[in-house]
Amino acid sequence: MLSDCFPDSAAVRQGITDTVSRALGDPEVKSVVICGQNGVFCGGADIREFAKPTMGGPPLVPMMAAIEEGDKPVVAAIEGVALGGGLELALGCHYRIAHSKARLGLPEVTLGLLPAAGGTQRLPRLIGVAAALDLITTGRHVTAQQALKLGMVDQVAEQNTVEAAIQFAKQVEGKPLLPRKLSLQPTACPPEVDTLLEEAMAQVKRRARGAIAPVACVMAVRAAVTLPYQAGMQKEQELMSTLFRSSQARAMQYCFFAQRAVGRWKLPGGAHSVNTKPRPVTKAAVIGLGTMGRGITVALVKAGIAVVAVETNDKQLQTGKQIVCEMLKREAEKRKETPRLDLVHFTTSLAELKDSDLVIEAVFEDMPLKKQVFKELSSVCRADAFLCSNTSGLDVDELASVTRRPEMVVGMHFFAPAHVMRLLEVVCGRGSSPEAVATAMQLGKRLGKVSVAVGNCSGFVGNRMLKPYLEEANFLLEEGATPELVDAALEEFGFAMGVFRMSDLSGLDVGWRIRKEAGLTGPDVDPRDHPRRRQGRRYSPLPDLVCEQGRLGQKNGRGWYLYDKPGGRVATPDPSIHRFLEDYRLKHAISPRHIDRQEVVERCLFALINEGFRVLDDGIAAGPEDIDMIYVFGYGWPRHRGGPMFYAAMVGLPKVLERLEHYRQAHPDVPHLEPSALLRRLVDSGSPPIDTWRDFLQRPHSQL
Repeated sequence: MLSDCFPDSAAVRQGITDTVSRALGDPEVKSVVICGQNGVFCGGADIREFAKPTMGGPPLVPMMAAIEEGDKPVVAAIEGVALGGGLELALGCHYRIAHSKARLGLPEVTLGLLPAAGGTQRLPRLIGVAAALDLITTGRHVTAQQALKLGMVDQVAEQNTVEAAIQFAKQVEGKPLLPRKLSLQPTACPPEVDTLLEEAMAQVKRRARGAIAPVACVMAVRAAVTLPYQAGMQKEQELMSTLFRSSQARAMQYCFFAQRAVGRWKLPGGAHSVNTKPRPVTKAAVIGLGTMGRGITVALVKAGIAVVAVETNDKQLQTGKQIVCEMLKREAEKRKETPRLDLVHFTTSLAELKDSDLVIEAVFEDMPLKKQVFKELSSVCRADAFLCSNTSGLDVDELASVTRRPEMVVGMHFFAPAHVMRLLEVVCGRGSSPEAVATAMQLGKRLGKVSVAVGNCSGFVGNRMLKPYLEEANFLLEEGATPELVDAALEEFGFAMGVFRMSDLSGLDVGWRIRKEAGLTGPDVDPRDHPRRRQGRRYSPLPDLVCEQGRLGQKNGRGWYLYDKPGGRVATPDPSIHRFLEDYRLKHAISPRHIDRQEVVERCLFALINEGFRVLDDGIAAGPEDIDMIYVFGYGWPRHRGGPMFYAAMVGLPKVLERLEHYRQAHPDVPHLEPSALLRRLVDSGSPPIDTWRDFLQRPHSQL
């Protein structure tokens, strides 16, 4: 007997309950097979139901208990996916048959929740404590073969899964069901289970960086070890109740929907993602085989796209070729595949780009150099080839102006390492055609990126907002903080790295070069300027002075921190940096004061958020979710805090406004602390929900 199982919703629960009840009560039925429809067993709960007062229909837990308690074998025929409540339903069955291409998992933790229909209690009883902890606390999916090896399924079918399940069900008719009822089985525990649980909790806390759902998952699995099944179920429900009401769950569910929303873009002329067809890209080119160019090349090859990789001379070409090939071999080894080295052609001749559908320029971040490259590309490439720049903040319109085809030019801002980081900012220039934007967005999706369309301005969205964040961190050092204090506050908030550890990782000379080009430091600075003022506003020369001492970060073992060797990763506080800061304050007559972690978080993050409101009002980002996904996927913003703009809404816009006004009064020479006009309008309008903020935007020159 078959029962359709759509994504876990009220209607599905009612359908399963009614159908299984009839089957178990029918003397003619000897066994039951539960399958899905259209090749999908069950994808889990409908997240849109979470916000409703009641999810309706029969509760999930009693429904699964009724299936398990029945006196006839029930077999789950798993095709497509069995995720979340779908896998919990399968665990409530006596047997599980999976198609070879099926995926199984309990991803609730990625939504700020835990499996709350017995998943934390049944899975450890089925596959053991260690394996269950891994799956439940990470939310990762496993293949059918991995599930078979773990003991999650009883058989893997290559062809018709439902037919295989029916045959299997007939074979087990009449066999004792008691050993197959997981709720009646003890949890098999290794000898050192307490140590295992303690280590798992410590690891989860390190990895979670303040997220509470993974911690609750470990507590729930501990209940499966230490409590009888029903008491464990009660603990699972208590933990779920706490998580369900938490701001973190709201943040992570917001991220779930925002990630899907940012793929829908719209340009001022009316073109948008629905009415614009992207052009297929079968052959691409990458100009420059530095760090970014190599990563972009690998990303393209991993997606099955042929690449022409170009360097300026043979020496750099051979170096780049060797590194790219090594990267491709490592990536293929991870996936147990043969590396597709045949997809890459290395050359020093731009003439070989004549057949490329799309070219990505990834040379040094220098406007004259990039303009020269684009001028040459305009001459050698096909007239219908898209010309893209991997610039991290230069003017895309200026690059387009030297070409014969400004409508074919867009920015594609990848993040390092480009074959790993998931964010792609697609920069829409003034002349960028809808087809160019659509093609870049679609290519990003094909590469596995979260592609976000942004407007063209200095720094675009992410780096423009990062600037006041970095400046505030430097100002805090001037006023009495240490790099360790600032980083500890930001890491406690949830960032994997604080601002100074991250700067050391990126290389301090990168920002130094940018500041030189902007005339903020170096020989072009007017000697009459005060050392701590530039362009009529406060400026901190601390990062410049650190670089002048030869401290470039991890690359040479000395930056804001000390490292055991050049390229080392373990940062230790450097007493000489503390002395340097003390001497600096003494020289500039700055009286150091006590700075607590709250001030660090407020000044750094509220300055960043304030710039985010300006970005929205300027039409550089279409909506708050675009900014939030850029920061979650590109800048390490903790997902359980939803992104900068969502965090502002959760904290309360009046509080953000009040604190910005407070710090602006204390530091009147710091313009980025002046609350944005949009923030004031929103507060004056009663702090409306984040999904209505677009209604309050004033965009006379919007780019999106």
